[in-house]
Amino acid sequence: MASSRTLEKQASIHAEQDRRDQRKKRAPAAKKRPPQTGARAQPTKMPEQHLDADDQESDLELRPRFLAPDYLGSQKLQGQAALITGGDSGIGRAVAVLFAREGADVAIAYLSSSEDAEETRRHVEAEGRQCLVLQGDVKDPAWCEAAVNETVKAFGRLDILVNNAAFQKHAESIEDIDDERLKETWDTNLGGYFRMTRAALPHLKEGACIINTGSVTGLRGSAHLLDYAATKGAIHAFTKSLASNLLPRGIRVNAVAPGPVWTPLNPRDQPAGKVKDFGEKTDFQRAAQPEELSPAYVFLASPCCSGYITGVVLPVTGSVDAI
Repeated sequence: MASSRTLEKQASIHAEQDRRDQRKKRAPAAKKRPPQTGARAQPTKMPEQHLDADDQESDLELRPRFLAPDYLGSQKLQGQAALITGGDSGIGRAVAVLFAREGADVAIAYLSSSEDAEETRRHVEAEGRQCLVLQGDVKDPAWCEAAVNETVKAFGRLDILVNNAAFQKHAESIEDIDDERLKETWDTNLGGYFRMTRAALPHLKEGACIINTGSVTGLRGSAHLLDYAATKGAIHAFTKSLASNLLPRGIRVNAVAPGPVWTPLNPRDQPAGKVKDFGEKTDFQRAAQPEELSPAYVFLASPCCSGYITGVVLPVTGSVDAI
């Protein structure tokens, strides 16, 4: 009798849910965009625009948001000095601004976008801190050493290294990626991190930290960013390995894995027709703005926030299932 009553109850539940499903099919709800959950509403549509390789961030029709006006500094990095590669634009610029707001002097290394670099300098100095601008190529070990030495000479110390410079280009097939292109991607994205870290280590004392920029593509893979995604997966492994290697020296190593972020990187990589849909596949159905990433770097840089954290890859991807 008990089993019969249970069967009847379950059948009733099945029937009721089936009726509800049928009602929903007859009157489908209008699809709504996910709510805005940040400090201020962010753009949901990207412009249909492609950038050439030598275009600046200032050439974007929708200027990336990097100032984080709702973020109030509290001296988390007071008196420290940071070196950020790829610091002229995008995530690097946003990180430079918040590091300065938290009291750090900042050196930004960049490849070619001098106009962007100078704008970043202006914003760092507007936060009341010094900014050193260094142009060069992270593929050149001699330049990496010179960049670190100039930073230490200017600020008297080096506490934070942010490895962020990257090269990205989509490909429809692995057959499109010849050895020259493969070497350029790996030598920039992973080799640059190795070289900058090697150059910085003699100057990093106990309590210093290294933050690497990974990617959601290093967590999930990417069908059309084969070489780029592979470097980002390697960067995640490099982060964990280096964290174990440097822990006895009191140096923390972590990474941030961004999802799609509105920076010059993707409009340079993709045709305009695809750029307009950039970020639509995230759970938030939009790309992030750089100012939504930079607080994660402050968190990982600040000893009072993350002194017990090393070897993590922090996903800031706009989606639930990033890891």
